[in-house]
Amino acid sequence: MMDITALMEVTSNWINLSVILFTLALVLLSMYSISPFYQLKKIGIKHPTPLPFIGNMLWFKQGFFAAHQDLARNFGSLCGFYFGRSPHIIVGEPEMLKQILVKDFPNFINRQNFPLVTKPLSDSVLMLGGSDWKRVRTILSPTFTSSKLKEMVPLITQVGDVLLQNLEKHAISGKGVDMWRIFGNLTMDVIASVGFGIQLDSQKQTNHPFVHHAQLFFRATIFRPILYLILAFPVLLPLARLIPEKHRQQVDVFFTHSIKQLIKQRKSQPQNERRRDFLQLMLDAGESTAEVTSGIPQSKGETNENSVPLVETRQQYKKTLSDDEMVGQALFFLVGGYETTSNTLAFTAYLLAMHSECQERLLSEIDEFFQNNKSPDYNNVQKLGYLDMVISETLRLYPPAVRFGRKAKHDCVIEGQFIPAKMHVEVPVAVLHYDPRYWHDPMTFDPERFTPEAKAARHPFAYLPFGGGPRICIGMRLALLEMKISLVKILQKFSFETCEETQIPLKIISVTTLRPLDGVILKVVPRKES
Repeated sequence: MMDITALMEVTSNWINLSVILFTLALVLLSMYSISPFYQLKKIGIKHPTPLPFIGNMLWFKQGFFAAHQDLARNFGSLCGFYFGRSPHIIVGEPEMLKQILVKDFPNFINRQNFPLVTKPLSDSVLMLGGSDWKRVRTILSPTFTSSKLKEMVPLITQVGDVLLQNLEKHAISGKGVDMWRIFGNLTMDVIASVGFGIQLDSQKQTNHPFVHHAQLFFRATIFRPILYLILAFPVLLPLARLIPEKHRQQVDVFFTHSIKQLIKQRKSQPQNERRRDFLQLMLDAGESTAEVTSGIPQSKGETNENSVPLVETRQQYKKTLSDDEMVGQALFFLVGGYETTSNTLAFTAYLLAMHSECQERLLSEIDEFFQNNKSPDYNNVQKLGYLDMVISETLRLYPPAVRFGRKAKHDCVIEGQFIPAKMHVEVPVAVLHYDPRYWHDPMTFDPERFTPEAKAARHPFAYLPFGGGPRICIGMRLALLEMKISLVKILQKFSFETCEETQIPLKIISVTTLRPLDGVILKVVPRKES
């Protein structure tokens, strides 16, 4: 009897202890789940109420384009959110952005952390930080100088001629065609040619593997279940990286293999047969023992509406790229120049089809252009003022990257707002581009916003389609040149019209880039010979 009583007491004690431990674990887990959620309030940043563990991630299920605008609408242009346990400040104030992106750039030199980004993309100029970013950016910058871009014009023109042949077939049929897909093939052919000296002919070969895998790259969503787990428990990140993600793994394997093959082929060529392109520049850097001088690199001509001249502090860097870095830059060049440019071209065609009066004015400018010029080149397309205005307004309404971010290295105060070290700063491009303080009737397509007078009267950091400051998109000038030459060649021969299949309004999706959800179906109409 004594033994049974003692056993019951021991069992009861174990049950009580288990209940206590379980309750304690729940309390600790509950405290952990909300422990970081005081940080934004502490520095006076308004934000939506975060959910335990995941913060405000559910706001972003609709994509960054709509989420940022909703946050700004509800909490102001300077607000915040929690991405999992990580606090982020949204800065939609141009004067603050000028200080963050330019004046205080050394403190905000690094982008935000991307926990699931792996090699080879993690070795690209997009993802690198600090001195590694400066070194790689300095090595790559000569690829995009004016002299190099001038050499690329014949290659862009050659690809554009194939595009005209394809459009003629569609024009004769009288049926609608997906211009988003057409422009995707065009931009991939341009990138392959000007960057790597290869002819893909993806415009002729439908479903080319390069195009297919580039599209896969942009279809991969960040909102995978594993991401929620990582953001809730960052300690699990090393394990999460071991879990395969089918599409991303497929893309990495395909492009890594393809790029290494291109490098191998180029190295086997005699020196005098090697073309001075992006690939060769990287190979030269990989074999070099020289040093390059750089501070905060910003090459001449690498400016746009939001660029501000910088005083550089000179530093010496080894002019070398590792094999992994070469693959990383090549992958970024391929995918970074693919969908951003093709999306903008497709959106431009859509807006011209929807606004016939703007299209007519642009056609008149192009007709006048060809009265004085035989073909488009680097210099003469810069004189097409209305074309530039049309592209700029398209980039305002449909910015390729609707957001980008920086991370503070040290505590600082920006325009009276304290920003602690390690804080993520989010630049909401879409919020800036639709802010009625800077854009009257912001939902309307109006190229007149980009007359020289209108630009001079507006804060330059209210318009950031390519980013701003020293980390401005390195391929910006190439992208604009490609778009201008392509549109000039197309609109000399054809115009765009809507058809029954045209989606009005156009549905868009924003995860990595802003793109049309279901393509852009338009009619291509032959123009009468003048």
